[in-house]
Amino acid sequence: MEKSEFRVLIKHYFLRKKTITETKEKLDKYYGDSAPSISMVKKWFTEFRCGRTSTSDAERSGRPKEVITPEIVDKIHEMILDDRRMKVRELAHAVGISTERVHHILHEYLYMRKLSARWVPRLLNSTISAIV
Repeated sequence: MEKSEFRVLIKHYFLRKKTITETKEKLDKYYGDSAPSISMVKKWFTEFRCGRTSTSDAERSGRPKEVITPEIVDKIHEMILDDRRMKVRELAHAVGISTERVHHILHEYLYMRKLSARWVPRLLNSTISAIV
């Protein structure tokens, strides 16, 4: 049985004025190991006492699906142009995203790589090598 179906049963027992232990005993009797824990039954009884009527999951804020936005890419690009010796950790801290995402932006969006402790565009790598 799914979580939402158990919630409906818990709500049913709540509306019938059953106690938490009576509800847990009934669920264990009919559903055995698949029944929700006593703490989950307590949680939902508390939710229903506070006035909640829905048994479905509430919306969650969470983090956004994508942290790579044009604004962040532009900000990283400006920071790199100001100081080509900037560390990935410093960029990540300044922008507020993970170092993995900063690496991804630098390599896949800005086409840069680290050369002699400096970030340089990939297209310049062959010309710099020829000059040096």
